[in-house]
Amino acid sequence: MNPYLSISPEVQEALNAGKPVVALESTIISHGMPYPQNVETALQVEQTLRDNGAVPATIAIIGGKLKAGCTPEEIEYLGKKGPSVIKASRRDLPVLIARGEDGATTVTTTMIIAAMAGIHVFATGGIGGVHRGAQQTFDISADLEELAQTPVMVICAGAKSILDLGLTLEYLETKGVPVIGFGTDELPAFYTRHSGFGVDYRIDTPEELAATFKAKLACGLKGGMLVTNPIPEEYSMPKEVIDCAIEHAIHDMEEAGIHGKACTPFLLAKVKDLTGGESLASNIQLVLNNARLAAQTAKAMNKY
Repeated sequence: MNPYLSISPEVQEALNAGKPVVALESTIISHGMPYPQNVETALQVEQTLRDNGAVPATIAIIGGKLKAGCTPEEIEYLGKKGPSVIKASRRDLPVLIARGEDGATTVTTTMIIAAMAGIHVFATGGIGGVHRGAQQTFDISADLEELAQTPVMVICAGAKSILDLGLTLEYLETKGVPVIGFGTDELPAFYTRHSGFGVDYRIDTPEELAATFKAKLACGLKGGMLVTNPIPEEYSMPKEVIDCAIEHAIHDMEEAGIHGKACTPFLLAKVKDLTGGESLASNIQLVLNNARLAAQTAKAMNKY
């Protein structure tokens, strides 16, 4: 057993009993939304998983411990600390552990800790990817590398539309990561259901998602699987509105000289302001939608 891994009693009991467990990230708590909405949303997502028959495992680094399953008090703690909590990727884990510090887990680190704990299904908002202008900057999210090597199914609303979606798909293809559209042939783009890019395969039921991932594991194929689940129609924002807001946000980011891991939080906050808060409301709804699908898929996986 990893001495740095701390699995909550509820999650450990569920794993021992073969109950469905779904991992959740914590960057959305500390960097994705303002307090107290971040805490309210995190607890609402956990409750959505419970309502759909799965046990939630919110993942974070607290006091140097890799937490698979956070208490409401720990979620409140992360929410209040907000952006002062380090946004932790793979490279940050050894230092945070050694120093006994806190970290909010990205898609990458949530996948790592989930895999350590034996959790195979993870619900999030959107993954990182290849940033616009990456041909010059080489700014490519570690999420894509993690998907290529860690055996976790990531259920999301597609790649964030602030990215270069075409290059993101090309990178995932190179790494051998299957990109699945749940009920769609088109890659969703986070706030909107449409991107103009196709997915590798369309799958229409949680049962087939579960069977496909089980087959991947059984064959010993390295890496995870990306399931893109479109935001519900009633919460989807017009593509042209989002594209316009993103262009403005990217211009402001470049003017401010922001780069690296600070880019995504800056852009999401700027898009929220430019859309009068509508993007934040859409963000919450797409996460809840992904949680429902993740719970159904985790339940189906337990039948195989």
